[in-house]
Amino acid sequence: MTFDNLKLIEPILTALQQANYTTPTPIQREAIPIILEGTDLLGCAQTGTGKTAAFSIPIIQKLAEAYRPARYQNIKALVLTPTRELAIQIDESFEAYGRNTPLRHTVIFGGVSQKNQTDILKRGVDILIATPGRLLDLIKQGYIKLNTIEFFVLDEADRMLDMGFIHDIKRLLPLLPKKRQTLFFSATMPPEIAKLANSMLYNPKKVEVAPVSSTVDTIEQSVYYVEKKDKIDLLIDLLQDQSLESILVFARTKHGSDKIARMLNKANIRTEAIHGNKSQNARQNALSNFKSRKTRVLIATDIAARGIDVDSLSHVFNYDLPNVPETYVHRIGRTGRAGKSGVAISFCDREELPLLKDIHKLIKKNIPAVTDHAYVETSSTNKPKSEAAKPKEQSSNNNRQPKVIKRQK
Repeated sequence: MTFDNLKLIEPILTALQQANYTTPTPIQREAIPIILEGTDLLGCAQTGTGKTAAFSIPIIQKLAEAYRPARYQNIKALVLTPTRELAIQIDESFEAYGRNTPLRHTVIFGGVSQKNQTDILKRGVDILIATPGRLLDLIKQGYIKLNTIEFFVLDEADRMLDMGFIHDIKRLLPLLPKKRQTLFFSATMPPEIAKLANSMLYNPKKVEVAPVSSTVDTIEQSVYYVEKKDKIDLLIDLLQDQSLESILVFARTKHGSDKIARMLNKANIRTEAIHGNKSQNARQNALSNFKSRKTRVLIATDIAARGIDVDSLSHVFNYDLPNVPETYVHRIGRTGRAGKSGVAISFCDREELPLLKDIHKLIKKNIPAVTDHAYVETSSTNKPKSEAAKPKEQSSNNNRQPKVIKRQK
C-alpha cells in the first residue's frame, strides 16, 4: 500500500512525495481512514511508530477541504503533548505535510517568553500544538479560547500521567466543544488513562501497534563517551576510515546539522545536511547524491530523515542522542535491513547520560562502550574507574587511532 491508496488530496500527496515518503506505517494505514470518516480514535502506539503523521495528515486534509482564513480565537485543531521536544516535532510534521495548503499552525510551550507565541496567535492560526502548562496560562490571560475546536488530539497520554498533567487535562476538557472529533494516543493503558479515554471519546475505533522496543540483531551497536566539545573531532576521526561506505548522522537541531556538515566538509569529508529549513530542491539533491554515493555522509534531523530510505546503509551515527528512547530504535533501524548487517554508533556526553539510560531500559540491554579512543570522557559515573583513568591523547590527526566497529561483509 502507498499513500495514494488512502484517498488523500493532491496537496498532501505532493508534500509526501517531496519528502520521499511513500509507504504508510501500520498505524497510518489503519488510522488515517478512520479519522477521515470523522470517527473518534483510541490509538495504542509509542513514539517511533509514525503516529504523528497518522493524525496530522487527516486533520490537514479535513481542514484544508473546508478552509476559511483563520481569525483570532478561531483555532480549529488542538494537539496536546507533554513535552516541548514532542510539541516541536509535531509542529514540524504539520509544516511538512501541510506545506502546500493555506493552513496556519504554531506551537506553544513554557520555559520561554510568551510574546512571540501570543503575537502569532493574534494573527490567527488554524492548528495549535501545545504543552498543558503554557496552554492554561494563555487561556487564563485571554489569548486562547477553545470554543471553536473541531479536532482535539491528546498525545502520549500515559506520559502525561507520569508527569502529573492529568489534572491539567481534566481542567481543559470542559472548555472544549462537546461536538468535536477526539484522537487519543497512549503507549500503555493503565486504569486512570483508560478512564480518561472513556470520558473523552464517543464510540471510538481502536488502533493498536506493537511498541518499538527491540533492536535488530544484525546491527552492531556501540557508544562512545565523549565531551560535547570533542564530538566533532571524534566524528572526523572515525570517518577517516574509508570502509565506512554510507553514513547517516543524526543531529538534534537544524542548526546543529548545518554546523556538523560545515566542519566535515572543511575536513575534506564530502557531506550534506537535510532538514526542514532547506529548500525542496536542496533536500532532493542531497538525498539523490547520498543514494548514488556521490555524497558519503548525510546529516539529518529526525523529522527530515523520515523520508530517507536508502538501500545498504552501512552506518548510523547518533551525534546527539534522541530525547525519546523509541527514536533511537527507529534511527538505527535504517541500517541492518533485509538480513544485512549494519553498524550503529552513538556519542554520549555527560548531559546525555539520562537519555542513554532510558535507551538501555527500552532495549533491555546495555550498549557496549568503546573506550580506547582519543577523546574518552573521563567523568562519567557509568564507566569503571579503570576507564576514567585513561588520559586523552594529544590532539593530532596523525596519532589518533580510534576504534571503529565495522560492518560485516
